[in-house]
Amino acid sequence: MNMMAWWHITGWGFAALALAALLVGFSKTAVSGANTVSLAIFAAVLPARASTGVLLPLLIAGDVLAVLTYRRHAHWPTLWRLFPAVAAGVVLGTVFLVWADDGVVRTSIGAILLLMAGVTVWRRRTAEATDEPDAVATRSGRIKARSYGVLGGFTTMVANAGGPVMSLYLLSAGFRKLGFLGTSAFFFLIVNVAKVPFSAGLGLIDGHSLLLDLALVAFVVPGALLGKWAVHRINQRLFEQLVIAATVVGGLQLLLR
Repeated sequence: MNMMAWWHITGWGFAALALAALLVGFSKTAVSGANTVSLAIFAAVLPARASTGVLLPLLIAGDVLAVLTYRRHAHWPTLWRLFPAVAAGVVLGTVFLVWADDGVVRTSIGAILLLMAGVTVWRRRTAEATDEPDAVATRSGRIKARSYGVLGGFTTMVANAGGPVMSLYLLSAGFRKLGFLGTSAFFFLIVNVAKVPFSAGLGLIDGHSLLLDLALVAFVVPGALLGKWAVHRINQRLFEQLVIAATVVGGLQLLLR
């Protein structure tokens, strides 16, 4: 109760956070990008900047569950191409957080997500149906990987909103469902763990935030199990539509708040 009083959380507020934590687990093992809804709930219940520090350990818990579930399906050549650009994006995001207020952060991320969703829809309509992940080895593929990598690192640092950006990249690169989930699982586990020192240095993670995480992490597990059950019942086309729809909803939520 002291923890809830510290954060000024009502019973309904905690219930909303619990639902968001469950959705974190679901997004990690089923529809990546749906995580933006969790981001919006956390930012509504808690102070926007502080909410990113509370959410990060829950995301890492979901990442661990996703890696355990889909570790055999990761595409490591894609990951190695992405990491340098993502690191640059994380550094830019850290600098941005030093001076940007909550309104600037929300507007910037929302605009980026909607732009990326539009670009991805256009690319999917014009791409060949036989595109495979190895297409990222081309020059245009490398440029695309760097662009999305910087954006992904930036958005994941400032608002834990890198999921939709990287989801759109993996879709545009031609990943099928399991390869998509396996690659994104390792990607976000590594990136989110690397973000912890930056978030702690900015004061976004402290003893109070970790106590709240301890109360919420139990809800991530059933969400991940529900996602694991659901993903095998979603066909590829519906999977892609859900990812893009979740990205658009998250972007609109950030812009309209």
